[in-house]
Amino acid sequence: MKKKLGLFLSLALTAAAVAGIPAMAEDAPLADVQEMTFVLSNEPDGIDPNVTNNSFAVPFLVNCFEGLVTYDAEGGIVPGNAESWDISDDLTVFTFHLRDGLKWSDGSDLTAQDYVYSAMRVLTPETTAQYLNMITDYVVGAQEYYDGEGSAEDVGIKALDDLTLEFTLKDACPYFIDLVSMWVFDPVQKATIEANGDKWTASADTYICNGPFKISEINMGESIVLVKNENYWDAENVTLDKITFRYILDTSTALTAYERGEVDGVRSIPSGDVARLRAQQAGVQICTSYGTVFYDINCAKEPFDNPLVRKALNLAIDRTALINNVAQVDAQPAYSFLAPGYVVDGKDITEGRSTWDLSDTADPEAAKAALAEAGYPDGEGFPTLELSYYSDDNVKKIAEAIGEMWQQNLGITVNITSADWAVFYDSVQAGDYDVAAMGWSADYLNPMSFLPLYYTNDSTNNIFYSNPDYDAIVDQIKVEKDPAAFAELVMQADDVASSEYPTLCLYYKSNTYLLKDYVQGVYMIASGNYYFKDAKVLAH
Repeated sequence: MKKKLGLFLSLALTAAAVAGIPAMAEDAPLADVQEMTFVLSNEPDGIDPNVTNNSFAVPFLVNCFEGLVTYDAEGGIVPGNAESWDISDDLTVFTFHLRDGLKWSDGSDLTAQDYVYSAMRVLTPETTAQYLNMITDYVVGAQEYYDGEGSAEDVGIKALDDLTLEFTLKDACPYFIDLVSMWVFDPVQKATIEANGDKWTASADTYICNGPFKISEINMGESIVLVKNENYWDAENVTLDKITFRYILDTSTALTAYERGEVDGVRSIPSGDVARLRAQQAGVQICTSYGTVFYDINCAKEPFDNPLVRKALNLAIDRTALINNVAQVDAQPAYSFLAPGYVVDGKDITEGRSTWDLSDTADPEAAKAALAEAGYPDGEGFPTLELSYYSDDNVKKIAEAIGEMWQQNLGITVNITSADWAVFYDSVQAGDYDVAAMGWSADYLNPMSFLPLYYTNDSTNNIFYSNPDYDAIVDQIKVEKDPAAFAELVMQADDVASSEYPTLCLYYKSNTYLLKDYVQGVYMIASGNYYFKDAKVLAH
């Protein structure tokens, strides 16, 4: 017996926008020119789907590429390049049936072998794939091949024929369909990479892709232009002809361009303007988010390797003030990195969990007591804390507020620094920081998108936290088939880690962006991915 789809857990996340999106009139006339300009506030560190884990690359990765599965406007998984799939009864063999006639953007044939090539490229150390573990943790023989101890033939990713792709997993994985929605599983074209090496993403001519759009211009530091990919399998249902993703790093400048009608959408809204723009019905889109705003704490560096120090830093934060007065967002205070929203048997699995002695407002006395117990009474002897963030107006305000809270409530000295994202993130990954602005939106809609962040030596573990008990529970979670048992184990792992305060958790977020009401069909899912394949520009 084989199963179709068979996802056993449900999410209470309707990931389309929940406010601010006007209904599309069925008979609304289209504009003669189907083009739009959308402002991005950060440049990605790269746009190679096999390599990057940078959310700033999302506009390019999810609109220029399409994997085996993708997401619809309701946040549900739907067929992408694969028109159907089968799952073995023991949940270890996943067989995908590709659509007939798939093409690359250059018109050449795309087959199951392209998926095999791409996965093996991820498993090649020289590729430096940031999401390597999404394959090595699950696929038979993948880790051994990456380590140079196994052959390609032993890796459980096979093209059975041009239209059939098979994954064989080490253990049962009920959420593997969620995993393959990630861009690390997307296909890349062997010919263009062999001809251009890692420079293949630097030119529109060599950026061969397979999604609804392709790149026509790359203007470094200014914009990247996408045009409709006429070789996309569903091109006849793509209306938009051109998207210009324009970089405006200053959010106030971007807002001015939007209000003057120079651009049609803006990814980041200055926090102080959200309420006004909503009142003016200026196109604020508010979307459910399965994500958390937090700051990384370097758990491998003294004195932050002491859980008491980390607890003191958390106790000294007034989350309500950050939400209402600084970030000025609709948000819920966070005491754990694991966001609410995942539902089993009609109940959010995080309901009723501990707060680990934290509260919405700061507790200076408890914070000082924890710091004193760690050996720093009234902050004496505590080294200057380097608080770093990436260049962003909204993040700057939060970092400055946190620094003030720590200085006032703990009596420590805080030095605040910033850098462009690429430089900042290199430092974080290298462990060259004390406390750094970060956060996480689930890459796929399952708690397992969060749990690796704390797992020992995981590629996403930039806090360098390690706890064998936590790791052991996560190992059980990966193979647990029963929904109730899965939920219980997730909460056990959450409690083990959160009781040691590995991160500075601030709030559970929503996603907001601006879009003119004459642009319809753009949608964002709870992971923060936003899609333009259904977009239309109405006459205005």
